[in-house]
Amino acid sequence: MSAPMTHDTSRRWQMLVIALVIGYLIWLLSPVLMPFAVAAMLAYLGDPLANRLQRLGMSRAWAASVVFLVLLLVLVGVLLLLIPLISRQIENLIENLPRYSQWAQQTAWPWVQQKLHLDPRMFDSDQLLVAFKAHMGSIGDFATTVVGKVSRSGMDIVLWMTNLVLIPVVAFYLLRDWHRLVGTIDRMLPRWIEPTIAHLAHESDKVLGAFVRGQLLVMLALGIFYGAGLTLVGLSVGLLIGIVAGLLSFVPYLGFIVGFGAAIIAVLVQYGDWSHVLLICGVFAVGQLLEGYVLVPRLVGGKIGLHPVAVIFAVLAGGYLFGFLGVLLALPAASVIVVLLRYLLERYRLSELYTEEGPEDPALSGQTEVEVDVTVRNVGDTATESALKPGKVDPKAP
Repeated sequence: MSAPMTHDTSRRWQMLVIALVIGYLIWLLSPVLMPFAVAAMLAYLGDPLANRLQRLGMSRAWAASVVFLVLLLVLVGVLLLLIPLISRQIENLIENLPRYSQWAQQTAWPWVQQKLHLDPRMFDSDQLLVAFKAHMGSIGDFATTVVGKVSRSGMDIVLWMTNLVLIPVVAFYLLRDWHRLVGTIDRMLPRWIEPTIAHLAHESDKVLGAFVRGQLLVMLALGIFYGAGLTLVGLSVGLLIGIVAGLLSFVPYLGFIVGFGAAIIAVLVQYGDWSHVLLICGVFAVGQLLEGYVLVPRLVGGKIGLHPVAVIFAVLAGGYLFGFLGVLLALPAASVIVVLLRYLLERYRLSELYTEEGPEDPALSGQTEVEVDVTVRNVGDTATESALKPGKVDPKAP
């Protein structure tokens, strides 16, 4: 007969079922949660400023309106500033595509062939053209399939535009009622677990504040630095590469690798000398030093504690499970998970499972002894060793 379930065990099982149901609903509704997640992030970013305006005497509605207007003006200003610059950079990139193709065909591919001892016909343009014509039919079928899918996804485009309109509306209402929503959630929690959840929420808020606000400032600073540095070097698409490197810097070393590789290729095509290559190396070396020793310690700090491998895994896992929404929320969610894991580790160290001492393992008590007798006999070019023998071995034995 199994022992009857205690009240505490039953309560924990109920909480586990509730958590699983909530997690399943989030996973089920993930395709429509993107605007609400983005709006919640905007509201979370604006909440400290709204609190400060409230302390100055404003009502919450007026404070939320002022913060929302500031965020909207900043966003519109950034878009008005960046869109013309990025469009010119993209036009420049498209105009230089023949030069990139010529450089790849005449410089890069021969160098790769020489170093890797590849078949020279592998990158032959005539062979590639023949292969392209041979597969033209399959490419046409693929294009037809893609066009058909795009034509059938008109509803998805309408949904995407609707989400884009919903984000500012939902962000305003969340910012206005932020503390009311937090208070409602707090009142709904079971009283026996409310202090623990309140403590974890406070710790998570500190971690998220360090990450979200700090990492956004790091990305902005790196984008400006790389864009300005590459432009000063004379790279025609330097601003575009710098912006991409800054945006990708939330994944450790990804922004550096992508930006550095793209900048090296661009400078070799544009100038083809080692002096500009060294200047590009200098820009990215200074950027890495700036990120590692100035920006991250001052703006983000050491509160997150995520290993670079954990960051990469979180981004890939979030994208696989929830698509773009998962990539967007991967690192904030991983930061909260780190807080939860620290709490669970502390609970484990205080539990009997960790502190209780058991009987001594007889295999380690010294009751059995294993000695090794190694005898090497040279027979021609071979050597033999005796196997392990249990018990004590007489060293004088042959």
